Amino acid sequence: MTRALEVESHDTATHSTLPARTDEGIDQIFSFRELARIDEALTMSSRETGLRFTLYVGDLGTPTRARAEELHAYSGGNTAEAVLIAVSPGQRVVEVVTGSAAARRLPDRACALAVLSMTTAFAGGDLVGGIVNGLRQLSDQAGRPSHRHH
Repeated sequence: MTRALEVESHDTATHSTLPARTDEGIDQIFSFRELARIDEALTMSSRETGLRFTLYVGDLGTPTRARAEELHAYSGGNTAEAVLIAVSPGQRVVEVVTGSAAARRLPDRACALAVLSMTTAFAGGDLVGGIVNGLRQLSDQAGRPSHRHH
């Protein structure tokens, strides 16, 4: 599975297990242990559902939705089966963007519930826990891939 774990810059997508250590400020946002926990959650969500989950953490500018959709479009691979979670802590915004195939398995209501869960955790100061739990909720909702597509 390819994953993009990005912090601040949308140019730092990586296919390795963790983001490049050259990202400015990454150690101030997440510890190594937190990054590993997020990476594991992304990997498990992608493996269990057959969808490709990606995460962006950083300022989204305005309008936030348009920027999140742009990031999704450039996330690589088959964007139809991609799910982007974009978190802008400074703006207090979470956007979930689903590709056309992913959207059939993750209706807006399911995404809204995951966002509510994430923002509740974020309000309590738990950025990593909120992201991990949001990924778990989304992957539980999406379920396993159907074998018709293989």
